[in-house]
Amino acid sequence: MTDELIPYPTDPVSLFKEWLAEADKSENVNPTAMALATADASGVPSVRMVLLKHVDERGFSFYTNSESRKGIEISQNPRASLCFYWKSLLREVRVDGPVSNVGQEEADDYFATRTRGSQIGAWASKQSRPL
Repeated sequence: MTDELIPYPTDPVSLFKEWLAEADKSENVNPTAMALATADASGVPSVRMVLLKHVDERGFSFYTNSESRKGIEISQNPRASLCFYWKSLLREVRVDGPVSNVGQEEADDYFATRTRGSQIGAWASKQSRPL
């Protein structure tokens, strides 16, 4: 490993997928964990950890409750930053850009992959609200 920066790749998504595969082999924790930073309409930032569910030429996909703080912030200010950190590789990847919803069919397909208990928890959850 060197401390040199690599040149900007011509296909950053393919490079990311290669690095994610490397991280999958070497990380003790989930390599799809990423920090998601959003900001509300007035620009007040917030950050939390979420899981990457898919990456392709359209972008990086994660799923969330639209009524959660992050869902509300994304609807008010549809831009975000992601940060992956893979300690075992001494590698960090940052992604900045616009955020948009996946289609209803894609969201339903993802929801169907979740365990029944996870589906019930997602449906019943009052995310980001005080208990």
